[in-house]
Amino acid sequence: MVRFLRKGVLFTLLFAGVVTPAAADPILMFLLGIARDMLEAQVNKSRNAPPMPEFMPDMARVYPGTGVEPEHLRRLIDDSFLYLGADQRTEIFDSLHEALSNPKNAAVRSAMIQYFAEKALTVRAAQAKLSQLSSGEKESLAAGFRKEITALSAEEQTQLGELLRNGLLPIPSDLNQMLLAAFDAR
Repeated sequence: MVRFLRKGVLFTLLFAGVVTPAAADPILMFLLGIARDMLEAQVNKSRNAPPMPEFMPDMARVYPGTGVEPEHLRRLIDDSFLYLGADQRTEIFDSLHEALSNPKNAAVRSAMIQYFAEKALTVRAAQAKLSQLSSGEKESLAAGFRKEITALSAEEQTQLGELLRNGLLPIPSDLNQMLLAAFDAR
């Protein structure tokens, strides 16, 4: 990009008359002529090219005060919460949709969408990172998990066990099974 800009400045200076044709080398003049033809062709091409269509959401379908359609949120949920079943993802969407459609939330609707999108993308990134762990790394993680759960209260341990058994933690299924085995072995 920088090289292209330098060449563009050089050609601009040459075209502007900083270097006179009489002082220039014939080969340089030939190359400048080719460059000028290329620039003119590019300019003509860009003038004749149809403008890029801008994405315009269907304003009848977006959440009021935002540019976000419900289908965008549904897709974000489906892409980010792969560890959940279809019914659970639908439940998340329905709850979020209800909150965003509530007129009482009009002032915070955009902030709610942004917050949810950030959390969903964080979950997706964490899942991707965890799925790239080797088996040894996952086993090491499960061993560390076994040590850490002893510090939890009995109630917290029960809740964590339920989350693991129901597959509700945002982790790959093989890691969930390892953590559940570590949990049961405590």
